[in-house]
Amino acid sequence: MYERGLRRTLTLTLFLGPSLVGMVVFVMGPILASLGLAFARWDLLSPPEWVGLANFRQLLADPEFWRALRHTLGFLLGYIPLVMACGLLIALALNARIPGQGLFRALYFLPVVTAWVAVALVWKWLLNPGYGLVNHLLGLVGLQGPAWLFDPGWAMPAVVLTSVWKDTGFVMAILLAGLQNIPREYYEAAAIDGAGGAARLRYVTLPLLAPALYFALTVSLINSFQVFDQLYVMTGGGPAGATTVLVERIVKNAFSYSQMGYAAAMSWFLFALIFLSSWALTHLQRRVL
Repeated sequence: MYERGLRRTLTLTLFLGPSLVGMVVFVMGPILASLGLAFARWDLLSPPEWVGLANFRQLLADPEFWRALRHTLGFLLGYIPLVMACGLLIALALNARIPGQGLFRALYFLPVVTAWVAVALVWKWLLNPGYGLVNHLLGLVGLQGPAWLFDPGWAMPAVVLTSVWKDTGFVMAILLAGLQNIPREYYEAAAIDGAGGAARLRYVTLPLLAPALYFALTVSLINSFQVFDQLYVMTGGGPAGATTVLVERIVKNAFSYSQMGYAAAMSWFLFALIFLSSWALTHLQRRVL
């Protein structure tokens, strides 16, 4: 028995060893190094200099940081309600028995597996105020389209709509899986009791779909705090800094301004923000469910 257990342990170690070594070297190592850098000043050329909490004090006094945080939260507040609502509506529609159901599911999920750079470039062209398709279609119905990515007031909403278009398929897939796990007997019993479509949605579908909703909401929340790719390609943080976000500030401080310690401190602030938000959401989910 002992030899069998030892053999099993050695076999597992043999198969998991390379992955564990890679995770420690390329994941855990950089994470711990960034934590050390958060308390140092380093310009990539000279040796790191220990500065204690100076980077965090600079962070709290930096108006650019607070502006990026406001923009990140603004993106989150616009993105999450839209992507969750659109994903739920499409999931409910595709859960019904309609012709071409599989085709529609694939079409809605296709943007999810498309690279963000390609999506951002396409939408940057679509939203161009001069020759973009969106303003052209608005003009056909007598509406004057805005400057979108060139207007500080419309740039962030344009990025939010682009992000919702790309990520709705992911939320739809998660919620559709949850809908298909709800036994049909609950709907039949509710129909016998005289419940209409709205009542079945409120008292049967949404309560039983809560775990899937929570998972989709948590992933969307984390993605919102880390928004970067689409902003970097579509606006570069502009116009006039209207779309600067936390990750964009981290990248610029690290690789444009060579302030690696300050960027590491900002990264750990972002980590703490994501951790606390996820913890609060988990706590709320446990109390509600």
